[in-house]
Amino acid sequence: MTDDAPPRDAPTDDNPGGPASEIRARPRVVRPRHAASLILWRQGRQGAEVLMGMRHANHRFMPNVLVFPGGRVDRADYRAQSVTELAESTRACLERQAPPSLARALGIAAVRELLEETNLRLGHGEGHHVLPDLAALDYLCRAVTPPNRFMRFNARFLIAPAEAATGPIRGSGELEELRFFGVEEAARHKIATITAKVLAEFRAWLAMTPEQRRQRQLICFRGMDNRLPESG
Repeated sequence: MTDDAPPRDAPTDDNPGGPASEIRARPRVVRPRHAASLILWRQGRQGAEVLMGMRHANHRFMPNVLVFPGGRVDRADYRAQSVTELAESTRACLERQAPPSLARALGIAAVRELLEETNLRLGHGEGHHVLPDLAALDYLCRAVTPPNRFMRFNARFLIAPAEAATGPIRGSGELEELRFFGVEEAARHKIATITAKVLAEFRAWLAMTPEQRRQRQLICFRGMDNRLPESG
């Protein structure tokens, strides 16, 4: 120890409390919230197009990034009524990592977020009183935000055809430049790495036959967006 080095018991920048705090407290791990995003798609002149929008610059989470409509599951989503229920294949995919009540709530959340963020109704009703058409939903994949992020989601990505939705596209202010983007066009915008990987999964899903879709291996993105087989 040199003369100007602090004694072991003295507080330092690395050890502000002396001996009692020599071992730093581990950072709190944020628990991921259940969420659902909806890939609403249609066939355009140049190929498949997906509905996306730019997150507002004032958002804490992914500002100025192109995303699909979506958000976290609310408590009310567990009790919401619907005009149809999830197709058996979609329900089975969701229930691989969710109890039945949560699986259904994820479908409700996807349809609700679509309405709130884009004004499009995937179901029956007027205004904000829409009974979701859950049978229109297909399942794509799941993604869990890495544990080192300040905000985390356990997100399911669902799919629905644009012709199943009604109403004019009108943003709520949450998403800007809200419109249908060609899949390749969307990839050239500022998007999160996970969004690019989900778009790749969607392209692969489009190329499959209905039978191949039913038999495909389910995928979950974990860690630093690692593509892994879904457990369960």
